[in-house]
Amino acid sequence: MLPLVATLAVLAGCGDNTGGGSDSEAASSTPTAAAAKLPPKFEQGVKIALVRQLGSGDFFQQWLLGAREQAKALNIDLRISDARNNNDQQATDLQRAIDQKPDAIIVDHGLASTVNPLIDKAVKAGIPVVAFDVETSNKDVVSIQQSDVDAGKAISEEMAKGIGGQGKVGYVYVAGFAPLDRRDSGWKEVKKANPGLQQVAQFGKVSDATANDTQEQANAVITAHPDLKAVLAPYDEFAKGVVLALGQANKTGVKVYGADISTPDIAVMTKADSPWVATIATDPANVGRVAVRAAALKVNGDPVDRDVLIKPSVITQEFLRQNKIATLEQLRAKLPQLDTRDTATADWIPKS
Repeated sequence: MLPLVATLAVLAGCGDNTGGGSDSEAASSTPTAAAAKLPPKFEQGVKIALVRQLGSGDFFQQWLLGAREQAKALNIDLRISDARNNNDQQATDLQRAIDQKPDAIIVDHGLASTVNPLIDKAVKAGIPVVAFDVETSNKDVVSIQQSDVDAGKAISEEMAKGIGGQGKVGYVYVAGFAPLDRRDSGWKEVKKANPGLQQVAQFGKVSDATANDTQEQANAVITAHPDLKAVLAPYDEFAKGVVLALGQANKTGVKVYGADISTPDIAVMTKADSPWVATIATDPANVGRVAVRAAALKVNGDPVDRDVLIKPSVITQEFLRQNKIATLEQLRAKLPQLDTRDTATADWIPKS
């Protein structure tokens, strides 16, 4: 997840209906990669519902871009709904998806208490379900996550190293979101191992304008703690909000440690005097592709692991600058461990 200042406009037509609604992505009947022959079911066309809790922010938009590209290559009609962080709306969207009886459902984020009863209902109805960054105990559901405990620990350790293991730090965190909760456990582990780290504030808000809302809260924290050394903001929209607040206050000397990566994120990190010095990330577009491939495997009756973990990488400001990286495409070329083409796949699935 988690991605908040500029959002990509590259996804014109993405599902952003205020009332939930859906955005049907009708794919071409011809697969984009001629080398792979699709199973008859996919040649005829497959319908998959993508039920999203939130679609705003660079991470989510890049994730959707990858999901759409993979769906097109597999002749999948990807029917998208975006609840805009309205959990009641996501429940409505998920129930609607079940009623429409698609070939599979992908649930992208969501509170366990909101989506799990409906996920179980979908499974009982015989609909394959893939859940991304959702806590679910249903063994019939493919659960995809970004190794978020490891991510939280790795970026926290990077922060501890960056400030010499001691000093006052702010922490941006909102409970109830599966990836943030898992990253929080990683931070707690590092904090316990480094008693010199003093967490003086916890703040944050996940919304349809997370960066701006986080900026407002960060302003107060910066003012209250003039000796702040760093802020741990393990979601790129959180990180961008903190960067905005530091810039507005003309505050220097505070380091920001984030999570997630996108082309706009890279621009923020590599800007002159940027306080955002490191992030922990997977390639969001590739993760979106993995989710669609996992759903396709379930539809075709192929084996797929119940738990699919995608390992993140620490990406530093120094690495980006030294390699003159300005885009996500350039980052992929310089950091091949972001490649997930061999995760949740089969011979008949086109490589993308």
